Amino acid sequence: MAESAGSSQRIREGAVPIKLPNNYGSISKLSGKRRKPYIVRKSQAGGSVILGYAASREEGLAMLAAYNANPWDIDRAKITLRRLFDLWKEKKAPKLGTSNRAALMSAFKYCSPLDELPYKQIKAYQMQEIIDTCGKSASMQSAIKNLWGHLDRFAVELDISSSRYSELLTSAPVPETTRLPFTNEEISRLWEHQSDPWVDTVLIFIYSGWRISELLALTPEYIDLRAGTMKGGTKTKAGKNRVVPIHSRIRPLIEARLAAGGPRLISLNGKPISANAYRNIWTGIMDNLRMEHTPHECRHTFETLLDAAGGNRRCIDLLMGHISKDTGNRVYNHKTIDELKETVELIKV
Repeated sequence: MAESAGSSQRIREGAVPIKLPNNYGSISKLSGKRRKPYIVRKSQAGGSVILGYAASREEGLAMLAAYNANPWDIDRAKITLRRLFDLWKEKKAPKLGTSNRAALMSAFKYCSPLDELPYKQIKAYQMQEIIDTCGKSASMQSAIKNLWGHLDRFAVELDISSSRYSELLTSAPVPETTRLPFTNEEISRLWEHQSDPWVDTVLIFIYSGWRISELLALTPEYIDLRAGTMKGGTKTKAGKNRVVPIHSRIRPLIEARLAAGGPRLISLNGKPISANAYRNIWTGIMDNLRMEHTPHECRHTFETLLDAAGGNRRCIDLLMGHISKDTGNRVYNHKTIDELKETVELIKV
């Protein structure tokens, strides 16, 4: 009995192979113990070419059925994950920011188990397994997920695959509630690397206490170098339109950012940068400097340093955009810009 693409008949393992329709393709079992012992071929001008290898004859039939329903360029179908990544690194990576690129390069190390597998054959569960078993922080898991997205889009562009499995992937959420402040040693290390791409933004975070959305939203017109202040803030009534003095140590960093002429204090290639894109850059910084922190922990570091230095509680609340718990402070204690500046300068790290 002939076997067709629409046949529902199941073929028992080890049964005598049944002849397939002309020009449909062939499935042969290789000798020896192999994880995928069945070789799947398709005849073309000049001879047959290998479509791939299968764990069972039924899997091979599915491969042939898929190919005959929607033929693909077999040479492109052979492109491995490693080869696709190398092409992406050459063609696409140079257009990314330095730290974002570094984060994605670091993420690829964890994809090595699939290096030699044709990219077209990689399934969503295999991509997800790389994320789930990497044993790294939520930031690195996010970077791996982001890398799969880049490779998927590039594979579609090259007509290697039409699947977008990366859209199905998940990664552990970045623990915003984790509040582990930077140590003095880590802050000193950041200053030692301040000329590295984007490290200046981490220092600006630490010495100003902005939320990530607040800092990335700051525009040049709300930064007054003459007065030495920044104005911004979101989320709460106490946090909106608050004034934060520019700490003397980060003033040169802010001046350099403003001199770049972007639409925001922190811009990427002359355009505003989203929080998600910045988090990818952040992952690269943390990986390169061997630190484990979230952007939110800069804000916590700012508050911790001020409190440890004996800063006035009302001033700290104003700088953080918090509502003072003490009624007397909240209602009657009005602080001047000079007092806020004195509080900010208590940070001596």
